[in-house]
Amino acid sequence: MTLPMATDDIAEALAKIASSLRTPVLVLALLALLLCAWEAGRFLTEYWTRMRAGRDSLRRLLAATIVSPQQAGALSVKAPGKLSGQALLAIGGAVAAGRPADIDRVLADYELAVQRTLDRTRILVRAGPALGLMGTLIPLAPGLAALGKGNVATLATDLRTAFAATTVGLLVGTVAFAITLIRTRMYSEDLADLERSAPAGSSPVGAPAANGPSTIPLPDPIPQSAGPSGSPQPPIAEGGP
Repeated sequence: MTLPMATDDIAEALAKIASSLRTPVLVLALLALLLCAWEAGRFLTEYWTRMRAGRDSLRRLLAATIVSPQQAGALSVKAPGKLSGQALLAIGGAVAAGRPADIDRVLADYELAVQRTLDRTRILVRAGPALGLMGTLIPLAPGLAALGKGNVATLATDLRTAFAATTVGLLVGTVAFAITLIRTRMYSEDLADLERSAPAGSSPVGAPAANGPSTIPLPDPIPQSAGPSGSPQPPIAEGGP
């Protein structure tokens, strides 16, 4: 088998593989559009709830939860978002159980939940345009082949499919990027409110005690060396013997 024949066989195999991917790619593009619409609906509902609750609502709810942890369930319903409501409920349980140090774990779980939520639209940001590009290029090969045979109707159908896939892919990527950007800002504000309003006792070891000033602890002074009788030695003056 000569090299040109082998190249033609490889090209024909790749063309058949690309043609076989036409239906799956179009189905995946349609599925990505449906997922994007679902995420957009969830985002609009969450955004409306947040706007109705008002600014600094999470901070006020967290302060009320710390004062009355037994009302954490009722207060979490008024939270600006589902994730922040779950965090309020968990913080109320930690305060009621007398374990304020568990609030650090609650905040870590909140960050992980936020990442999982953002990953859904982050995938669509990349997958949408990629599926749109694949859906554009795959129909062009048979369309150009049909043009070479003078079949303009087949070319027009393939071009219509290609342009539709491009439009859907760009739409999914744009909407998913906007949702991800706004959600990232909202969740960052919620996390800042949770961290600022959490009890000081939830800080790790070495941090100030509960209800104490939120300052960084200073290191202990270096003890002066003791003399033979146990009394501290006077400091040695600089430059002296």
